[in-house]
Parts: sequence; C-alpha cells; structure tokens
Amino acid sequence: MNTWNRTGPVVVEVDGTAENLRVVDYASAEALRVGAELVLVAPYSAHTSYTPMMPGYAAKSPAEAADATLRTAVAHVRHRDGYATELAAVSEEGSRLRVLPHAARNARMLVVARSRKRGPQRLVHTQADLTLAARAGCPVVVVPLSWRPSLLDRKVAVGIDGTTLSREALEFAFGQAAGREGVLIVVHAGLPAERAFSEEDPECSWISRADYLLSESLAPWTSRFPTVKVTRFLSSRPPAAALVHESGEVGLVVVGSHGGPLPIDPVARRSIAAMTCPVAIVPHPLTESERTAGHAKSAVPTH
Repeated sequence: MNTWNRTGPVVVEVDGTAENLRVVDYASAEALRVGAELVLVAPYSAHTSYTPMMPGYAAKSPAEAADATLRTAVAHVRHRDGYATELAAVSEEGSRLRVLPHAARNARMLVVARSRKRGPQRLVHTQADLTLAARAGCPVVVVPLSWRPSLLDRKVAVGIDGTTLSREALEFAFGQAAGREGVLIVVHAGLPAERAFSEEDPECSWISRADYLLSESLAPWTSRFPTVKVTRFLSSRPPAAALVHESGEVGLVVVGSHGGPLPIDPVARRSIAAMTCPVAIVPHPLTESERTAGHAKSAVPTH
C-alpha cells in the first residue's frame, strides 16, 4: 500500500504576485504544523517578450527576476514565522509542469495557487493541476487566492466512490484530520458503485447500499486513526455538486485522481475549479491491469 502521509518537505510554487503570498502562508502554516521543511520553488522561462520603451532601462533577466521573487517570499515567511521553519529556495528554468514535479518528487505535498481565470479557462488550468499531481506522485493542494486561516481549517472533507480511486484519498484525509485534531466528513454522492449484493435482497435501498459502501471503505482507516471523529454525508446530488457544496463548510476537501501521463477526471476537474476552500488532489497510481483497461476504454469516448 502506498502512503500519502509522508515525512518529506512541503513544496510551494512562488510566482511573485502579492496574492501568491497567501498561498505561501498556507504552505508555511502546514510545514510549521507538521515540523517539515518548506521549499519555495520558482519556475521561470529563459526568454521574455517584455521590451520596455524607456531609454537606458535594463530589465532583469528571467533568472534574476525568479531569484528576487524567492527573496521576497523568504523574507515574508521569516517575518511571519521567524526561524521556526526550515527554509529552502529553488529557482529553475523550465515549465511548471516539469519543474514542480521534479522539486516535489520526495515531498509530502505540493502547494499551488488556484488559477485566477474563470469559466472554461479555469477548467484548462485545473487539468494542469491534475497533471501535476500525477507527475509529482504526491498530493497537490490547490489554494484559492482569497484563502485566510479560520476555524473551519479543523474540518476536512473527502469524497469517496467505493473504488480503488478512494484509497489514497482516504488515507491522506484521515492523516490531515488527525494532524488538525479535527473532524473528517466523508462524502458519498450519486448512485453507489456496483457491489456484490445478493438477489435475495432486491429491496435494499439506496441509503443502505451507500451506508454499506462507506462502512466497508472506512473500516481500515477508522481503526488506524481512532482519534478522528468521522461524519458520514450521503447526497443524491451529482458528486461534483456535493463536493462543491461541502467546500463552504470545511477547511480542506480531498479528492482522488487517476494517475498516468494524462489523467482524465471530469468530476475532479469540475469540483476543483469551483471549490471555495483549499482542495487536495491525491493521485491513485495505476496498476498494470488498470492501465490496460484504461487503454481499452480510451477507444470509446465517455464524455
């Protein structure tokens, strides 16, 4: 079994904007809470199209600009937390889809900002976040730029569907709830996954089927994390709508995502794009059988 409650550093993307410092605050608070190193990473492009018209103006090179961005972020963390957190800062040339997974290869989590875009463009950026999680192999926490610490941070919600996709998400969610000494809300929405029920019980209701699914899925983790108070939430809403609704009442929502080079998760993509709180994308590494089945299904469009 893979473990997503790791002992590595907390890695956060730094982009130089004022709003991004709130994302750095989130990552810094997480690193301080678990006693982990905080690694600030600034990807940059070797080329810039900016050409100022002011005579004698010498623009900084992309590398110099990235280093200046990191110095500002380091000063911000030191001003906020002093020297309670061990810090490292890395600037590297390349796209964020290459640099960030490389920096987070041994991390306990990667923290990034949610896109400022709206509508379909945000969905495109959300797909990039899913790809980041698949490539990094660790949970990616997407933080809204409006994030502020609150009492809701002690509440964690996780969406499960009864499949193997929920396994790593559940483990990570339980670990987060235990570390925050908070409550875990387990959300199951839509029709339950197919289970091997006897034909002798044809009148088994949706609620009893869903409750059976939850009990079966939670059993390994409730015994491993006995201090975590678990609340079950069943909803007939579509999964994405149920998770978005719950995001207004918690400090973190955890969703599972498929692994592979190009993860395709319409529900996760729509949910993450509309969340009002930080959301953790926990990748499920594909087994050989799942990878083979995925190739077979890819020939038939489902969405």
